[in-house]
Amino acid sequence: MCLAVPGKLLSVNGDDPLERTGRVSFGGVVKDVSLACVPEAKPGDYVLVHVGMALSVVDESEAQQVFEYLRQMEDLEELAAPGLAPPQNPGFSDEIRG
Repeated sequence: MCLAVPGKLLSVNGDDPLERTGRVSFGGVVKDVSLACVPEAKPGDYVLVHVGMALSVVDESEAQQVFEYLRQMEDLEELAAPGLAPPQNPGFSDEIRG
């Protein structure tokens, strides 16, 4: 499964659209990302980032909605039973049939 995470574009470096990079803040963690797919992105915009590449510009309300979903997922992880191991072969049976 792939997940793109929104971040706030703080600054843009470079003039060539294919080589532009930007500094993006993900809740305080700042990373350099490629802006080649979003030539319209400017500082202050929110961008969806996957594996170091901004894929699209999103509005702030959409970014906040994704942040809330991620917070909810974190809350769900806290509800997991401690010490409960995941199944060895999810979706498959270890049973041998003759």
